[in-house]
Amino acid sequence: MRLVAITPGAHRVLGPVAAAVVAVALVMAPAATPAPIAGLTPSASAACPDAEVVFARGREEPPGVGAVGDAFVNSLRGKTRMSVGVYGVNYPANITTGSGANDIGAHVESMARNCPNTRIVLGGYSLGAEVVDRAMWGGLPTGTDQHIAAVALFGNGTHGPAPAFAGKTIDQCAAGDPICGRGTNWPSHLQPSYIGSGLVDQAAGFVAGRL
Repeated sequence: MRLVAITPGAHRVLGPVAAAVVAVALVMAPAATPAPIAGLTPSASAACPDAEVVFARGREEPPGVGAVGDAFVNSLRGKTRMSVGVYGVNYPANITTGSGANDIGAHVESMARNCPNTRIVLGGYSLGAEVVDRAMWGGLPTGTDQHIAAVALFGNGTHGPAPAFAGKTIDQCAAGDPICGRGTNWPSHLQPSYIGSGLVDQAAGFVAGRL
């Protein structure tokens, strides 16, 4: 606001005017406060992918989704126009599955709440497949199964998917794999066997058809 110099003796004339100006300024001050700019607060779905792969790596693989998980995600992205996010299940990948199953349940619940339109794909290799299997058999919060579009398992040594996921699941077992089948060829269970044989690519095709 522009300042006006007041000459001596004029204060009785300008006093009421100045008071009126000040009063108007005080009334108008709240209106002069900058309003929030629309769009600065992100919406809940702004960062939500069309689909997300929640993958549990195999035993003793470093944190992330592992070699089979990486190959699976890359293949899936090549088979769909949907945006595909990735979440590596947070668990030690040693000999236990409980913490991994719990992490899947918590993450799926979070995605169902914050990204309800995202199609979730569960996946796991070797011990990671057992983690996913355990989550499907009671480790998922009630009602979240409807957000899961498909499940891809590789080298799964446990009893297989729960009935609610039977039609959504592809359970890949390489020929000769002693963990998921009746084979005796240990190298058949290793990551290159699944990636190089086309089983990972086949699973990606199955999942893409259900997104």
